[in-house]
Amino acid sequence: MNSEPRRQGILFVISGPSGAGKTTLLDGLRNYSDFVYSISCTTRAPRPGEINGRDYHFLSQEEFQRRIANLEFLEYALVHGNYYGTLLESVMSHIKNGTDVLIDVDIQGAAMIRNYGDGALRDYIVDVFLSVPSMAVLRQRLAKRATETPEALAMRLANAAAEMKNWREYRYTILSGTAQDDLDRFRAIMQAERFASKRLLLDFDHE
Repeated sequence: MNSEPRRQGILFVISGPSGAGKTTLLDGLRNYSDFVYSISCTTRAPRPGEINGRDYHFLSQEEFQRRIANLEFLEYALVHGNYYGTLLESVMSHIKNGTDVLIDVDIQGAAMIRNYGDGALRDYIVDVFLSVPSMAVLRQRLAKRATETPEALAMRLANAAAEMKNWREYRYTILSGTAQDDLDRFRAIMQAERFASKRLLLDFDHE
């Protein structure tokens, strides 16, 4: 007898500032097969080694704008002259089949998802903000990379400080520790949300 209840799928949304450990967390989550990772669309050119349909769905500017006009995007943004976005149908087709979806977006993208259709998707969404315990920790992490000028580092810190003010908009906040800590905490959230009563499709009322 299967003890896993039937339920609706969940849209797990993760955001976090640069240096909070989001890339490492996402790399760890890729080792699990109990959800699908949402593949974004973009109008930028593929980078060496990137494959259409695996890394991104690469679209022309005209095709992307046509899909915007047809309200096909769950969220989208224009970043440095290129569009990035998530197709609604590619997410909802999994959700309706009871499959969980993980999407990585910035705070603007997360807000668009929450507000899509005046909140029509709110019951499906579990949004998680990955932060750091303090700006001092973030400064230490970014400085350790040693890949940016002092000016670029200062700008990244200022942007991160602004982003972290939005943590209360998310259902959950994880203060980043070790890579394993972050992974364990995120997986705990996933497991708990899968047993939320409002998501379950049980037959007790009809027996």
